[in-house]
Amino acid sequence: MVVQYLSQSGYAVQHAADGASGLAAVQQAKPDLVILDLMLPDMDGLDTCRQIRALPGEAANVPVVMLTAKGDPMDRVIGLELGADDYLPKPFEPRELLARIRTVLRRQGPRVAPVPVLRFGTLEIDRGARLVSVNGKLADLTSYQFDLLVALAERAGRVLARDQIVELVRGREMDAFDRSVDVHMGRIRAAIEADPKDPKRILTVRGVGYVFVKHQD
Repeated sequence: MVVQYLSQSGYAVQHAADGASGLAAVQQAKPDLVILDLMLPDMDGLDTCRQIRALPGEAANVPVVMLTAKGDPMDRVIGLELGADDYLPKPFEPRELLARIRTVLRRQGPRVAPVPVLRFGTLEIDRGARLVSVNGKLADLTSYQFDLLVALAERAGRVLARDQIVELVRGREMDAFDRSVDVHMGRIRAAIEADPKDPKRILTVRGVGYVFVKHQD
């Protein structure tokens, strides 16, 4: 009944009949929310909640709404202490469950996928944290130089003209034919190249622009 009602309400729902398969589904499907019944055939729902919170990575943080036929207030207290986000006793109105789901998801806010770190040998570009490191040591780059490096690194192997680079790094006033593009590239090289005078990562393509080399170190 719950699966059918939530599906009709616009949610993609995956049903697991017991705690073990539910735990596996949480890790594999990475759901936005788990509805967990306390009365399970293979393990207690409270223990299942405890195991969800012990899962590795982001799976442990999935919101949990508990359902139970038990009227014991202590079950509710224990469930919330174990990390359940809400608790609904049976019988319940499907609309109340839907309202609670929406409330919990609203509290969580939109899910933001982590931004992958770009890695090229010993060079790491963390776009989320806006940090660059070489051999584990942070490189000293300005915010604009970081944006220039990312624009090149995300298109590794492609030759980019100066005007293309400027277009990619939006919101900046710069003439594509201004020598300042080259000045910034020189400073980026000084920060990430072993020998800035003989660069291996960012190469100049005479008369065109620059290319970030894919395979390094």
